[in-house]
Amino acid sequence: MSVWLDRALALAERGRGTTHPNPVVGAVVVRDGAVVGEGWHERKGEPHAEVHALRAAGDRAAGATLYVSLEPCDHHGATPPCVDAVIAAGIAKVVVGSLDPNPRTSDGIARLGASGIDVEVVDSPPARRQNEAWRTWIAVGRPFVTYKAAVTLDGRVTVPGSRWVTGQGSRRRVHELRARSDAVAVGMGTVRADAPRLDARDVPVVRQPRRLAFGRGPLPAGSGLELRTGALDDELRALAGEGVQSLLLEGGPTLATAFVEAGLVDKVVLFVAPTLSGAGPTWLGELAEPLGLTGVAVERVGDDVLVEAYVNEP
Repeated sequence: MSVWLDRALALAERGRGTTHPNPVVGAVVVRDGAVVGEGWHERKGEPHAEVHALRAAGDRAAGATLYVSLEPCDHHGATPPCVDAVIAAGIAKVVVGSLDPNPRTSDGIARLGASGIDVEVVDSPPARRQNEAWRTWIAVGRPFVTYKAAVTLDGRVTVPGSRWVTGQGSRRRVHELRARSDAVAVGMGTVRADAPRLDARDVPVVRQPRRLAFGRGPLPAGSGLELRTGALDDELRALAGEGVQSLLLEGGPTLATAFVEAGLVDKVVLFVAPTLSGAGPTWLGELAEPLGLTGVAVERVGDDVLVEAYVNEP
């Protein structure tokens, strides 16, 4: 992936938290090896990244190359189609980081090509993952589900005699995950055992996530959680209809296994502590068959190791 497309992805992140329910998008206009304009989608209802970048470039956009993290739109929404602006600016080539998965929109790439613009589709994993929640929400009609667990090296979710499994750095990262999620959920077993708050604390938060419990009630008085008692797939589609694009699942092994067996977990995030518990439940129950994961990433967080992998690539 080119340095200019990397720059477009970095610019897109500046809109994180303010574009919802739209995706984050960044764009860079390059002419004769130099950046002449750049922009990002800042807020829903305002101009998209391409328009900001083209306005910054002005007349220098003619004959230039546009690098954009997501396929330019070709439909009327809150703003006019970006494809129209790209064609009118005289752009010679467009490099697209990822395709638009929306089955209800027109094909921006086809219109660009029909107008004589050279189009290169990179469709890179980093570009797709940048909007992984939105992509699942728009294409599949349910939230993107991330299952998170703190585990020991022998796969246990508890350590005898200790309140915590992992260190402070890992616990902070969990709050950051909550802050980036539209909703956080556990099962009723976790509700009864731990009375979890599920809010994001001591980290920057644009808006607190909705806090859910899946299973049979009743909820304890004052829990502050929303009880979801229906079939998992039905509940996820209902949540999607309410604008929930991303769901962070923090329940125990019963809920995790139910979601995995139903094919409703898209990403697994494990914080692994350098501890052998020796006893207690594991983070996942038995499955009917093995499940392969992709896009594995490993990171050191204090003394712990963070492992992320995809069940369903975005």
